[in-house]
Amino acid sequence: MTPQQYIPFVAVGLALLIIVLRNRAPRTLRPEYLWVAPAIIVPLMGLAIWGTSKTPGASDAPFAAGDWGVLALGLVLGGVAGWWRGKMTTIEKHEDGSLKAKASPIGMILIVVLLFGRRALGAFLEPHAAAWGLNATAVADAFLVFVVGTIILQRVEMYIRARRVQHGGTDGHVEATA
Repeated sequence: MTPQQYIPFVAVGLALLIIVLRNRAPRTLRPEYLWVAPAIIVPLMGLAIWGTSKTPGASDAPFAAGDWGVLALGLVLGGVAGWWRGKMTTIEKHEDGSLKAKASPIGMILIVVLLFGRRALGAFLEPHAAAWGLNATAVADAFLVFVVGTIILQRVEMYIRARRVQHGGTDGHVEATA
């Protein structure tokens, strides 16, 4: 196995270790700042998508309808995964009015499955894209758009629940600490 093949697995393993250690205890949730991560990540993903089109050997052909469909599918599936992951996050309202959030272990398993699923699907889909009449760049970009959908919809779902609880509402996913 070459370093180009095993370095991503080592990086993912280290990132997961850090994420798991950070999520052991609930963290303060400030709904007014949930927009920050998407505001940073969406432009970076846009640059990444633009960069994949400038990769040597990448197709310069404009996307066809099927390619846009693949991108839309990636966005929708990412949104569904993000909404589900957001629902798996436990939000607690404490006596002082502060909100605490803790990521669910199931949400962490989802991320691991998605990371390895992306590798497996990418290895299968990208070489076969031309045979199916798709642009290989669009297939690769669909995985990036999936991440964008996941991040945005997770934050939207958490924002909706957090505001509801903050304003005295109830939510089946929120635990109130008294």
